[in-house]
Amino acid sequence: MPEIKKIVLTGGPCAGKTTALVRITDYFSNYGYKVFTIPEVPTLYSQGGWNYQTPNRQLYYEGERAILQTQLALEEQFMQLAQVCQKPVLIVCDRGTMDISAYMTPDMWNDIVAKAGADSNSLRCRYDAVLHLVSAADGAEAYYTTATNAIRYEKADEEGLRIARELDKKVIHAWTGHSHLRVINNHDDFDKKMQRVLHEISAVLGLPQPVTEERKYIVSLSGDLPDASESEILQTYLVGEPGTEVRLRRRSWNGKTVNVLKTTKRVGDGEVIETERQVANALYESLLRQADPYREPVSKHRRSFIWHGQFFELDTYHGHLDGLVILETKGIADAETVNFPPFISVREDITGNARYHNYNLALRSQSI
Repeated sequence: MPEIKKIVLTGGPCAGKTTALVRITDYFSNYGYKVFTIPEVPTLYSQGGWNYQTPNRQLYYEGERAILQTQLALEEQFMQLAQVCQKPVLIVCDRGTMDISAYMTPDMWNDIVAKAGADSNSLRCRYDAVLHLVSAADGAEAYYTTATNAIRYEKADEEGLRIARELDKKVIHAWTGHSHLRVINNHDDFDKKMQRVLHEISAVLGLPQPVTEERKYIVSLSGDLPDASESEILQTYLVGEPGTEVRLRRRSWNGKTVNVLKTTKRVGDGEVIETERQVANALYESLLRQADPYREPVSKHRRSFIWHGQFFELDTYHGHLDGLVILETKGIADAETVNFPPFISVREDITGNARYHNYNLALRSQSI
């Protein structure tokens, strides 16, 4: 059986998914992959005459139930096609199962999922990665358009932009908890957004990637955060071979827990190969026995949010690092300006400062 990777390309309205799908197919076909793309199922139903704004609540419910069933069936059929291919396969879903939940109440979603014989966590974990492209309605309003989707309900006016931003955040919340959720910012140059998509997929496929430094700052919070995804993170570093960093992470949110084992290996000057896999609780407990005796577990409270089209992670550390607060950008190009929120006060730019890499913060001799 060939190697098969399945990813979701998601995001708010007018995020660039249509262009990204074309770039992905062309780029990874040249790398020897058979690329399958699964079309956006809600759009198929809308084009067929169903409208999620219908006042008929039974029609609405049956439509959403049918969309989930169709999504699952299409993915299963494409997996069967992939299994008989003679080359490695990349399956790209134009939106995935959890996107559907952003358009209904939690009770209705839970009912529909139960009838499908599933649950939200299993529906997230069926993909190797989730790439969320931020809507142009947040930070790139001049480029927001309905031209690529004539049936889009979030029109290019102030109310439409507001709805699009809200949907963007709802979709991110729906996928929160996936072990490989990556948020792709809007950029001054749209091509950079597309390059980031290709970069993230390459990492999933295990292709060597250049070492990149996200921008990091020691900050203090001087006001209320906007709607943010919150979680508790516990990172334990394991003993690894020279040149390899092995991190065991437990992330908890809303009563749920996900464990991820990540290995980062340097393969040459400025290049690394990163692999991630989710591990069950029993294996997590067993792996803790391989903890590096020279490093403390790193415990932190994370709040993730979008501000003016840019994605941020705000980490408040506990334990031996108590009082340290670090803001990290995600996917902002070197030449771009960081859109610092007004509720964040920057104390120090620590980008590239190895002392503040989590691997080094874990050292028992470390003090902040």
